[in-house]
Amino acid sequence: MFFYSFSLNLILILVNLIVNRKGYTLVVNTWKRNDLLKQSISHYASCPGLDSIHIIWSEPNRPSDFLIDFLQHIVQSKDRVGKKIELKFDINKETSMNNRFKEIKDLKTDAIFSIDDDVIFPCTSVELAFNVWQSAPKTMVGFVPRIHLGEEKKQNLSQHTYGGWLSVWWMGTYSMVLSKAAFFHKKYLGLYTNQMPASIRDYVSKIRNCEDIAMSFLVANETGAPPIWVKGKILEIGSTGISGLGGHNKRRSECVNKFAIEYGHMPLVPTFMKVVDGRDSWIW
Repeated sequence: MFFYSFSLNLILILVNLIVNRKGYTLVVNTWKRNDLLKQSISHYASCPGLDSIHIIWSEPNRPSDFLIDFLQHIVQSKDRVGKKIELKFDINKETSMNNRFKEIKDLKTDAIFSIDDDVIFPCTSVELAFNVWQSAPKTMVGFVPRIHLGEEKKQNLSQHTYGGWLSVWWMGTYSMVLSKAAFFHKKYLGLYTNQMPASIRDYVSKIRNCEDIAMSFLVANETGAPPIWVKGKILEIGSTGISGLGGHNKRRSECVNKFAIEYGHMPLVPTFMKVVDGRDSWIW
């Protein structure tokens, strides 16, 4: 009886491993930049751990048949023996920034690699980050660190400031990794869509910003732990986007403070840990 029970449990574990494949799903956020999308898909389709691709489409017009066929051809050309990469468009009628974190029902992997269409990281860096995420699947693992600063008291409320890359570099700490290039568990899409305070989603839609900060708050609130920063070479193939607009950091600071109020506390946890690929280092 013991042997039978042990064998049955082993079979169930093996079946679970087969059903929940060990690769990751690339979730690409794009907006009227088809040339960048083609370049991004062409690159990431070559990464060995990639299982499938979901393109978050929030434009008024549906993707053209030409674009769909072109991307399908790119992906099929990168198929490996015994492994076919799936590509799907997730069409949204509205243009909300929350679309990138809508729950996806048919995901075949636990791991999501969330990426913007205008940034490219080498496959070696992506695979390293995926391996790191597998060791800590409840947290976010990403390439773009940011920090929240200060707790100045104003009218009995803590006031925080959003710190960009220069603040991270100067202080040697961070408390967020931006979802423009980060791994996280697929369950957080469901939590973002269905359980995160609706007031936060409404605010993100209204100001068309800070959905990445909202996801960082959500994960930190669930785990009570910091994210993990993986150092990687970044190639920016597009413009600076909204981050290059005037007043960007001020708006981001407002988001940090509003979200902290909505949660009733500051869930973000600062850390100084950084993962570096030893193969790229001269000194071990």
